[in-house]
Amino acid sequence: QVQVVESGGGLVQPGGSLRLSCAASGSIFTIFTMGWYRQAPGRQRELVAYIRQSGLTNYTESVKGRFTIARDNYKNTVDLQMDSLKPEDTAVYYCYADVLTTMRGARRDYWGQGTQVTVSS
Repeated sequence: QVQVVESGGGLVQPGGSLRLSCAASGSIFTIFTMGWYRQAPGRQRELVAYIRQSGLTNYTESVKGRFTIARDNYKNTVDLQMDSLKPEDTAVYYCYADVLTTMRGARRDYWGQGTQVTVSS
């Protein structure tokens, strides 16, 4: 019932920028945390960044100072601004949302379909 959709991926040269967007919709009571994972071929999925409902953010060390995560609690959206991109950033990026669908229900993660980011010259 909860849908998570990402957009904004593409091909960019090293040093360039991309902005990923994600929107959650459906039966949403509260979204506690939204964030981004990425997965490159042959590698495990890794957490890139997350942002809590309060606005508290966390970034993996390799993207600190280059990526910025922000959310709109009313619109149930989260963006990832990626600057100074490196070839090592190439991966499929997945958005997730930690969602409570009803006031007294269980909370669980919902995932987007992924969007490809390729950094290459």
